[in-house]
Amino acid sequence: MNHKILIISILLSICSSVSSQEVYYHTSNQDIYEFLDEFANIGVIELNATVKPYSRVFIADKLQEIQESDYSLNKRQQAELDFYLKDFNKELQPTYNRKNKNFDKRFDILYYKDSLFTFSVNAILGAEYFMNDSGNFYHRWNGAEAFAYIGDHWGFYASLRDNHESEILTREDYLTPRMGANYKNNEGGGDFSEMRGGLTYAWDWGSFGIVKDHFEWGNNYNGANIFSGRTPSFAHIKLNLKPVDWFEFNWVHGWLVSEVIDSASTMVFTNAYGTDRREQMFDKYLAANLFTFKPFKNFYISAGNSVIYSADGPQLEYLIPVMFYKSVDHTYNATDKSGRNVGQNSQMFFDVSSRNIKKVHLSATLFVDELSTSRFTNDTVWNFYSLKTSMRISDLIPNTFITAEYTKSMPLTYKHNIPTTTFESNGYNLGHYLMDNSQEIYVSALVKPFRTLSLKLSYLHTQKGKDYDELGGSRLGNPYMDSVEWENKTIAFRASYQVINDGYIFLNYVHSDISGDLDKYTAPVFHGKQSTISLGANFGF
Repeated sequence: MNHKILIISILLSICSSVSSQEVYYHTSNQDIYEFLDEFANIGVIELNATVKPYSRVFIADKLQEIQESDYSLNKRQQAELDFYLKDFNKELQPTYNRKNKNFDKRFDILYYKDSLFTFSVNAILGAEYFMNDSGNFYHRWNGAEAFAYIGDHWGFYASLRDNHESEILTREDYLTPRMGANYKNNEGGGDFSEMRGGLTYAWDWGSFGIVKDHFEWGNNYNGANIFSGRTPSFAHIKLNLKPVDWFEFNWVHGWLVSEVIDSASTMVFTNAYGTDRREQMFDKYLAANLFTFKPFKNFYISAGNSVIYSADGPQLEYLIPVMFYKSVDHTYNATDKSGRNVGQNSQMFFDVSSRNIKKVHLSATLFVDELSTSRFTNDTVWNFYSLKTSMRISDLIPNTFITAEYTKSMPLTYKHNIPTTTFESNGYNLGHYLMDNSQEIYVSALVKPFRTLSLKLSYLHTQKGKDYDELGGSRLGNPYMDSVEWENKTIAFRASYQVINDGYIFLNYVHSDISGDLDKYTAPVFHGKQSTISLGANFGF
């Protein structure tokens, strides 16, 4: 069956009599995510933060829960709640028209709502200017975003931004949590654009979407290690089901960018402009699922698996959401008659999140790239995995948030020896930004003295060992961090203030000491010891 027909058939087969709609709120606007996290930590709301982004309706419902709770908000919390409701009351208020004089709403360039149709449009404009010993450089972006609801179930959204960096700040190998980019040129800086958007259908216990966007899997405060959302956005279909309070299911099937040229499909042509060629990349796909259980209040256990595969079009076996894909791969691929590996690239992951200690969020995430039980009793070889542990303490001191996080990734985690099935899209790792054979210690103290003003002091210590994938040789028994090939010690201070909804001014001071293989892992403007000051403003992200 043609995969487009299959997708449409699944979408049209979903029906419900209950009103619900979804458009996704991008994780780059972190403040609202921090706000919900705070109230989950103090026990006012329950929050499964394993999968992001949240939808606007989900955020609105949580804000309403906070508003209707009997918890006594302090002055800053109440001011922030009122501030965010100016945006998300679009999802909470009844039909809006010119006669409704009490609709307390944020500034929008265009907003319309009636009994059938809701439509919102806003501009995107921002700039950040950097200064350090390497010189002055900047990043600017502009564009527009819109979302709409039609009827009781349909949601649409689109977001387009053009970017220019006077110095290229991120590449596939750079060890930075900055969002990846597919640059259109490399001279005099870099230009890139990012188009996101989607079509969704939602009902009271689930949703289905066809989107091109970012997503994160795994609890974290400084970069997820299952799916980090750091690659340029890619198209995917997504399914979310929550039929009962204690169970949630998420599934995605993505169309990745392999950047591996299929020479058999390369076309050479001649026209009035001369002879040229058009190259075509191998197809590359992702299928992933995540089962989340809540055995008791404020405690979530998640388990799932994924597969990266390359084939001539999406394969039906990987379009079945509930599969254990490694076993599926053994059936369809495994090895050929000569014993050579012709399989795909599969992974497993687990996540535990607890807010059972009031004001404390504890979480742990395990990403397993390759697992063999025989290695448990063999001290000369190791399984390939990445482990992240996190803790945040909220409001123990009013309006103060303390975070500590540790990440360890074993050699060759996230790596694969077949170019068409690497754990990447556009060359960027889908998982943790440090990739394999690495570790990270992150601590921060965040203070919010009044409405939407954030003052954060953080310390980061990251280390990267040998790149065994580049060195070649045996893929087993490679020692973890037997030498440090790259290291980053950074103390940072950030002050940001949201003047109006989605309108920010910010100032950063970063003292970094980065050493080792700088040409490979670090943008030239950040080499060595640097004290970098940056300031900027933006409306939208």
